[in-house]
Amino acid sequence: MALLDVKGLTKTFGGLVAVNNIDFQMEDKQIVSVIGPNGAGKTTFFNVISGYYPDHVGTITFGGHNLKDLNPEKVAAYRMARTFQNIRLFPDMLTVENILVGMHLHLSSNLFDIVLNTKRLKREEKEAYERAMELLNYVGLEGKDNELAKNLPYGEQRLLEIARALAIKPKLLLLDEPAAGLNPKETEAMKNFIIKIRDELGHSILLIEHDMKLVMGLSDKITVINYGVKIAEGTPDEIKNNPEVIKAYLGDDTTTDAVA
Repeated sequence: MALLDVKGLTKTFGGLVAVNNIDFQMEDKQIVSVIGPNGAGKTTFFNVISGYYPDHVGTITFGGHNLKDLNPEKVAAYRMARTFQNIRLFPDMLTVENILVGMHLHLSSNLFDIVLNTKRLKREEKEAYERAMELLNYVGLEGKDNELAKNLPYGEQRLLEIARALAIKPKLLLLDEPAAGLNPKETEAMKNFIIKIRDELGHSILLIEHDMKLVMGLSDKITVINYGVKIAEGTPDEIKNNPEVIKAYLGDDTTTDAVA
């Protein structure tokens, strides 16, 4: 059984068909990239499968669970986490507090525990804080637990958002343009970090990305979307020499190796 199995996915906005009858599958512990020109429907695809855009046509099965019309919180409860193209942190909260927000799905304390300040509440709070500190260290932000999120450099804010997503303990991590705004050195570090997440933590990773060097350097499989339609799927070598992909990017199907 595929970890994520999407069949006939279609999402419209009025008369605009943003995603059109897409079939998509990925296996456990894969790194899969979704690429395509600007406006191709990639982020819409992410938003549908992660619960941000309901009322779609088609089926989404994740870890054996039907995600049809579930909201983002319920999708996250099945351990699908995501980041966003435009960073969505809580800027006036501490870095460690941002990560703690991502842990609420795994906490069992209730109003009774809060009112009476029970041992269970204290234990969970202590364990959550320790785990948040571990994640800060894991993404390279050791010693910055008392920094406001808004005071971190841009690249570190990207890492903090990933740390918050990892707090959900995801089976599948969705990364929407993780290298956007990064310089070449930071992009190379991001590539290695994404591979590290898969290899060390065992998470599957699905990403949207425009940096073709990064995509070709880390992907097990690449899916290409154009005008809401899947036009190609395969290994990096298959994709970079695919005439339909080259045509989508350059408008010329005579050029080879265009997306390398």
